[in-house]
Amino acid sequence: MQFPVGAYFHVSNRGVDKKIIFSEPTDYKRFIAYLFLLNTQEKLRATDLIERHGLDDVLTYPIKKPLVAIGAYSLVPHAFHAYMTPLVKGGLSKFMQRLQTAYTMFFNEQRGRSGVLFQGAFKVKNIAREIETKFIFSYMHLCAATLIDPDWVSMDARDFLRVRDDVSTYPYSSLHEYISKRHAITDPSKFPTFIAGARSVDDQISFWMRSRDEGMASGFIL
Repeated sequence: MQFPVGAYFHVSNRGVDKKIIFSEPTDYKRFIAYLFLLNTQEKLRATDLIERHGLDDVLTYPIKKPLVAIGAYSLVPHAFHAYMTPLVKGGLSKFMQRLQTAYTMFFNEQRGRSGVLFQGAFKVKNIAREIETKFIFSYMHLCAATLIDPDWVSMDARDFLRVRDDVSTYPYSSLHEYISKRHAITDPSKFPTFIAGARSVDDQISFWMRSRDEGMASGFIL
């Protein structure tokens, strides 16, 4: 499959045999650090930089010549999701190969295991229409609700009140970047303009309620 520069994609994967791939805060933080550090055409030793700066401060390291732009991301125990667009030819494939390989090596080393971690190659769906964009963007920013209610996708707007605070403070999605207007991993300038203004949980819920039925019918999530 070709991933043209300027096209938008939902990229995702889950653990092989539905295994947990994030079980500790360090797992999540390491993956997020790789989302940041490995997104470059330059050769960087990500592990060395993490050891030198730490998992939090490394996100201020000056990254040049990115391979992709990331509009949103989310990590939950069994899977990761990202909304991205290639900035250079072959950028998406190169970035994802780096990302999954680096995290698998980290995960295996930490646990004394070997072998594959993810369920085959990453999954990709082209996101071409506005309703698809709103669906996948809000899905990534709301899916932390699954940790409280596995049936969260069926909630109505009023139901979201009981998980609103948990979702807004979840540290392993890009929602906090939009709420704070401090973008480290994400770069909304490379995506449809309306997503840059969606800076609250209520905005995400509004997108979700308007796009949920069509998005779910189209099979845009794992």
